[in-house]
Amino acid sequence: MKPLVIIPTYNEIENLPIILKRVTDDAPMVDILIVDDASPDGTGALADDYAIKYSKIKVYHRSKKDGLGGAYREGFKHGIQLGYDTFVQLDADGSHPTDRIPALLEALADHDVAIGSRWIKGGAVVNWPLSRKVLSRGGNLYARLMLRLKINDATAGFRAFRKDALLKTGLLETTSQGYVFQVESSLLISRNNLRVKEIPITFVEREYGTSKMSQAIVKEAMLKVTRWAFSGR
Repeated sequence: MKPLVIIPTYNEIENLPIILKRVTDDAPMVDILIVDDASPDGTGALADDYAIKYSKIKVYHRSKKDGLGGAYREGFKHGIQLGYDTFVQLDADGSHPTDRIPALLEALADHDVAIGSRWIKGGAVVNWPLSRKVLSRGGNLYARLMLRLKINDATAGFRAFRKDALLKTGLLETTSQGYVFQVESSLLISRNNLRVKEIPITFVEREYGTSKMSQAIVKEAMLKVTRWAFSGR
């Protein structure tokens, strides 16, 4: 496999050095693509400095802040153009355990998609207030029931895809921008009967910077999930 870890960034200048070191230490077999949304704090410029020093790190600049879904779609497309055949989604804030990247990649030997799951046996969330846990578990349950999903952690953002599976889902032609992109991904994975392996992870809340979660993102997710459910998508 030729694996590429895609890391969307917006104002993650404190977290970027930390996450890059973790990835290179824990998964030396991967290359890294940073997709930066014109971060005003200089994250994009710092990413360029890393790319100059390390051939395994690449940067894709977008002209404005345009959502997580768009960042991943453009990252996938750019990676495919560069010849990669395996892709890992990774948050820049350090919440995803980079030491589980090898396990996700190993799972792709006999699965189409691997998901780092918080809400299965062995999974956990650290440093979240009760309100955030309720929101996450409630949203996940709503999506699973409404869309009849086979994936336990339908909102998980730590995922690995084989290129052929990614193309089969049609995920590159979707339009979701916020975190509902992960639910749309789960829906397309389920509808296409892809082979999925969920691997338990411990999700740790960020130490630096601010979460990008907002009421608008939650609203987009609720409206789209409900629309998909009643449209029979």
